[in-house]
Amino acid sequence: MKPAQLIRNPIHFLAFGFASGLAPKAPGTAGTLVAIPLVWLAQQAGSWGYLALTLLVVIAGIGICSYSAKAMGEHDSPAIVWDEIAGYMVAFIGLSWSWQNILVAFVLFRLFDISKPGPIGWCDRNLQGGLGIMADDVLAGVATGLTIQLGYVALNLFY
Repeated sequence: MKPAQLIRNPIHFLAFGFASGLAPKAPGTAGTLVAIPLVWLAQQAGSWGYLALTLLVVIAGIGICSYSAKAMGEHDSPAIVWDEIAGYMVAFIGLSWSWQNILVAFVLFRLFDISKPGPIGWCDRNLQGGLGIMADDVLAGVATGLTIQLGYVALNLFY
């Protein structure tokens, strides 16, 4: 079954990032763009609330992505972008809402997600099912967040 047919199912609707994964070009980028307002909304819950919501999105994502991948008969279809949403949320753990953080996190997350360096690529190549779909993006989010945080530490050392 094609993603456009599956989207009537609420689980697939989530897996496809509220239909952003159906973008004809760069569905992962479209899914990451959808994550931006979701990060803002989740941050309204405060630091602990944001962390809890992000954890919920990641854990639920394993099942959501697995369910849609099985229905499609394709591991990690480009249409499945819940993992990008979760990864971008992970990137914002401990970050404040600012246009600089939004932009830098977006660019870094897409770079890490596309290039898949080190353990990100290992997860992508070796893990299967919903965990495999989610793990590389969660690690790309961790790498993004750490890179930004280290950048702030470095800036504070010099200024």
